[in-house]
Amino acid sequence: MDSLEQTAKDLDRLEKQLRSLLEQCQKLREENDSLQARQESLVAERAALVAKNDEARSKVEAMINRLKALEQP
Repeated sequence: MDSLEQTAKDLDRLEKQLRSLLEQCQKLREENDSLQARQESLVAERAALVAKNDEARSKVEAMINRLKALEQP
């Protein structure tokens, strides 16, 4: 095998590796986008749950205060 044939084989091998890396990069980019969207969704969901929890806590505290006020002579 002469050096031209070897060079052609090396270039083919490098081209295949490059294509594979580009495909993997694209898959990782898509996965990253998906994970970022999921994280944003979870952050929003958590904020909503924290707000509901705060609202429930306020209502319970208000009920406790009303009950205490009823106990006062």
